Amino acid sequence: MAFTRIGDTLVHWREIGPRDAPAVVLVNSLGTDFRIWDEVAAALSSAWHVITYDKRGHGLSEVAPGPYPIADFTDDLMGLADHIGLKRFALVGLSIGGLIGQDLAVRRPERLTALVLADTAPKIGTAESWSGRIEAVRKGGLAAIADPVMERWFTPAFHAERPDDRAGWRNALLCQPADGYIAACEALRDADLTEAIGSIKVPTLAIVGEGDQSTPPDLVRAMAERIPNARFALIEGCGHIPPVEQPGRLLALVASHLEKHGHG
Repeated sequence: MAFTRIGDTLVHWREIGPRDAPAVVLVNSLGTDFRIWDEVAAALSSAWHVITYDKRGHGLSEVAPGPYPIADFTDDLMGLADHIGLKRFALVGLSIGGLIGQDLAVRRPERLTALVLADTAPKIGTAESWSGRIEAVRKGGLAAIADPVMERWFTPAFHAERPDDRAGWRNALLCQPADGYIAACEALRDADLTEAIGSIKVPTLAIVGEGDQSTPPDLVRAMAERIPNARFALIEGCGHIPPVEQPGRLLALVASHLEKHGHG
């Protein structure tokens, strides 16, 4: 484990794979820490310098006082990349991690070799839905939303066939800092990159689980259509968290895209 202070926030991060290999940063979703990437990161590390980290307010990273915009999450990532010495790197972002990736591709495209946007969109949810979730967490903690979140994260088949895994990931959600979760929800509530992503020129692959209830396939497909030359891929039998539910299928798509575009 490694800890680095980026601005006013202590960030927890990890790197595996050869340091002289091309780099890829994996950015996790709302309510998770970087362990969601374990299988994908391990497989990529034979050929890639893989960096995972807990974004602010998640995992072992500090909770910076909110509210703050998506751009602050992006600035944290840039600070971490500078600390590690990554001049250019590929990025795989899931959910809010994908919004961070979109923001980075708009603001600092010269730093990216390739971009994978998984189960994300330039605008996710509505102000009303996020405000309702924020209020529920303020009143009852993360336990108040844990079961509905699991329904959105995973398909019915996952719930039926892997109940212990479901229970474990529910526990992982409950371990996240409530204040950090709320601040991230506020950032998601206010984020809208719909118009901005038309300027993205980084080679982009958009991926979504066919059963994703948080960012449904049509929403992700619409995002891909807005990004010039972006490709779209659907993962069957998968919900909102492909690195947990279908890591092999996600890995195949990511590895192919990185091999083609990620060497910079």
